[in-house]
This record gives sequence, structure tokens and C-alpha cells, in this order.
Amino acid sequence: MRARLVLLLAFLGGAVRPAAAQIDYRNLDDDRPTFIEDAYPVERFAFELLAPWRYERAGPGQSLHLFVPELAWGVLPNAQLGLKTPIAGARDGDGTSWGLAGVRAFALYNFFTEGMTYPAISLRTDLALPAGSLGGDVTRFGLKAIATRSFGPHRVHLNLAGSAGGDGEGPAGEPLARWSAGAAVDRTIIRESLLLVAEAYAIEHHPDEPTEVLASIGARMQLRPTLVIDAGVGRRLTRNGPDFAITLGLSHAFGVTWLMPRPARGAGQ
Repeated sequence: MRARLVLLLAFLGGAVRPAAAQIDYRNLDDDRPTFIEDAYPVERFAFELLAPWRYERAGPGQSLHLFVPELAWGVLPNAQLGLKTPIAGARDGDGTSWGLAGVRAFALYNFFTEGMTYPAISLRTDLALPAGSLGGDVTRFGLKAIATRSFGPHRVHLNLAGSAGGDGEGPAGEPLARWSAGAAVDRTIIRESLLLVAEAYAIEHHPDEPTEVLASIGARMQLRPTLVIDAGVGRRLTRNGPDFAITLGLSHAFGVTWLMPRPARGAGQ
């Protein structure tokens, strides 16, 4: 009887696999909860629904509420597609204007996963389209290089991005910057269910505007195997940029059965 029980437990241990979403708390998405992102896409054939909120205070009477629903799909091995629809509430003076702040489509491909002597390297492309009352009137295309390297429980991330397109009025939220560069370091703690991250980066939105230098800290915690909560705070390090920013968000990973490939049948079936 004992031998049969051992065999049954061994079979179940081999048949049951942990969900890929159980490590989703380690995936640093852009602005979730900090500006810098890591080099890893969504798992193949998986979906990730993100619902982040951000508040920025730029000065007396100037603030921004930003809600950015996002859907990402692991369309191929090491590749994902995504779509963002930012909704902004911009205050300048006494009134606050609410509306859609453009549409952003993006794709990310991980060329190299991390090895013994080299980092994971990915390339991301973004297309920002004007849409909505706060979406501006320009179309821009962006390109970002991303690198991630692990050192025990720590990881280091480097991001370098640039964009091209119209120089007119951009969206109230989620604009594609003219260029940005930054680095972040994160660490997992508490039985590998909590991730802490700190970053610093420089960003320039327009040739006529000064460069902003900012720093942020944040955390991502796994509440359930497919549900992650994140929060962060940031502040400018120079005279330019928001006085402070707060982020809070949820992400949910899931699969759609009919989109997943079926196992190939044998020749005799």
C-alpha cells in the first residue's frame, strides 16, 4: 500500500506544473511600478491585463491623474504584443479636464535570455497615436533597448530609448519621450513573493524643454498565483519634472484555451 501511495504522489508531482504567473511579480513593466522595465516578455500564449493608476503633482494648481488599462499577449516564444489606452485627468488652474490621452501599441522581443556571462537583451517598439480629447495631435514611433542581469537575489536593468515623429502637442499622459536613459536594481524578499526596486533616469520630452532627472522606489507583491499588486513613489532630482508621483496598480495573468495550440496527433491516430 505504501509503495502504491509513493508511486501516486510521484505521478502527481510530475503531472502538475506551477503556473507561469507564479513568478509574474518579478516582471517589471514600464511604469509598473517604476519607469524602468526588464527584458522579459509575457509567457508564450499568456495574456496579462494591467490596471495602473498614477498621480503626478507638477506644481501649485498643476496635477495629473492617469489610468492606463493595458493588455499584453505572449504571441510567440520570447515575444509579446500590447495595447494601452491612457485616460487622463489634467488639472491646470481651477478646472480638471478628463479624456482619452491617445492610444499606444507596442511589441517586445527578447533576443537573448540571460546566460552565465551576458545579460538578457530585448528590443521594444512603440507607436503612439493621437486619439481622444487629451491625445494631442502628433504620431510618434519609439525604440527601446533593454538589458537585465541577475546577481543572486538582485537584478540590474538598463533602458535606453528614443523616438521620432511630430513635434506638436503630445498627449496629456504616457507621451513617447524624445529620449530617455536609466537604470534600476531590484531584489526579491519574503519567500520570493515580494520584489523591491529602486531606479534613477533622465528623460527629455521636447528639444525646447530641459532634461528631467528623476528617482523612484517601488514594490510588487504576489497576492495570488495570477494576481499581482504594485505601488511606487517618485520625485525629481533637478528643478524640472513632477514634484512627486505615486503609482498603484493590479495585474492579472490568464490564458485563453482556444488560442493555445493543440498537441500534434501521432501518425497512427
